Amino acid sequence: MSTSLTTKRSIIGVLSIVFLVVLLIALWKETQRQMPDYKPTPIMDAGTKHCVSCHGEKGVGKVITEQWKESKHAEVGVGCLECHKAEDGDIDGFEHEGQFISTIVTPKDCGRCHNNEVEEFTHSHHADAGMIMGSLDNILAEVIEGHTAFNDGANPAAASGCWQCHGSKVQLLTDEEGNPVKDDNGILKFDPKTWPNTGIGRVNLDGSKGSCSACHNRHHFSVAQVRQPENCGKCHMGPDHPQIEIYQESKHGINFYAHREEMNLDSHPWVVGEGYIAAPTCATCHISATPDQPITHDVGDRISWTLRPKVSEKIDASALAQAEAKGEPLPEGFLTWEERRKNMQNVCKQCHTRAYVDNFYIQYDNVVHLYNEKYGKPALEMMNLLKSTGILTPTNFDENIEWTYFLLWHHEGRRARMGASMMGPDYTQWHGNFELAERMYTEFIPEVKELIENAKKKGNVNEAHQVEVLLNEMLNSELHKWYIGKVNPEEAKKRKAAAATFRQRYSNE
Repeated sequence: MSTSLTTKRSIIGVLSIVFLVVLLIALWKETQRQMPDYKPTPIMDAGTKHCVSCHGEKGVGKVITEQWKESKHAEVGVGCLECHKAEDGDIDGFEHEGQFISTIVTPKDCGRCHNNEVEEFTHSHHADAGMIMGSLDNILAEVIEGHTAFNDGANPAAASGCWQCHGSKVQLLTDEEGNPVKDDNGILKFDPKTWPNTGIGRVNLDGSKGSCSACHNRHHFSVAQVRQPENCGKCHMGPDHPQIEIYQESKHGINFYAHREEMNLDSHPWVVGEGYIAAPTCATCHISATPDQPITHDVGDRISWTLRPKVSEKIDASALAQAEAKGEPLPEGFLTWEERRKNMQNVCKQCHTRAYVDNFYIQYDNVVHLYNEKYGKPALEMMNLLKSTGILTPTNFDENIEWTYFLLWHHEGRRARMGASMMGPDYTQWHGNFELAERMYTEFIPEVKELIENAKKKGNVNEAHQVEVLLNEMLNSELHKWYIGKVNPEEAKKRKAAAATFRQRYSNE
């Protein structure tokens, strides 16, 4: 009996020591992980070791191998071949150092491990970003700014500009007989007219759309980097879609930059209100998890308006119209604009009250409706009539008013709407609504009048009359009649009184 008890105590003692040792090792590893200079120990199989032995040399990829060694991939044993290995028959596959590999890692490749993320991304607007052929932006790059045939079809304005964000249709370099060309090391050569780029909607040789590395910069694949607003700012910036600039001036951006060190950007999971409370980033609102909804890689899942086109419409309007025209049911899992808005409001309500969120959306919707009714719809109707009557030629951008109109909706109109959507008052007002009004009243309307007069001089009296009637209808509407001196007397009286009060308060006049 005594021996049995002693044995049990010995076993318990040994197990306790083992448990304590394991616990101490775990604590030590976690302590190491929290150290500023911590680097994970890479797990490398024979294939990865062989790749690193060559590419770890200076000038042949040393930096990317070092980045990989610090990545989560290296920590869990996802090496070079897990991503770059090609399948038999792959058009972009080639023999290299005893392995059949491909240079470009596509969403199809990433989907071997990240299937759900790739499925969501593939159905997103991001994945379709490369489908810009025929758009006015594309015409600008390939016809007006440059020329597709320049320098043997190099198409530099599009290749080095548009496609770096939108993505190209990747092609291999071929010889005169159409066979793929390889370099001295047997590596397939890509057509420099189409690659390199990490355009979010790139059309890859394996048929997949997109580039995961557009956001998840290789070879670190750092979640902390992906969650920072600058990551989105590579593409979402500038005069026509200044989201990063709007974010920086918003209270959201101000809070982020003031408290960046409190954001726990590399933590997992990263849930607003739980993993961090300092501020939201682009990822917080559009992609990342809340306590009530998971991460999504479809960036449209929380967007209710589309602010890109000449006249804004609800995000699902196009899909609904196409399904109705074809007499087809909506796809399974289709999200209406109301559901998408509910998803975004769920994010908002982690920080704001219901009343705050509801009133914000009323203000936001009002800006979009104001743009549509005062500028978007009237200007579009006018341009369509000018084209249909033959007063404007079918050629895009060969007449001044076409440039004026493009800037009105593509630049100022977008800035006003996007500024309101992201709480950027300066972009809503001075870069948006003010410049919209300036463009409309000092350029667009005078240019319409000039076109009417020129049409009359050329004998196109009937066509000129149609345009004149439409212009008069627009200018006599409530939104524009101030321009022709038809301000309501009561409104004029109020404005005069307000101006007097302002002068009395702020001037010595």
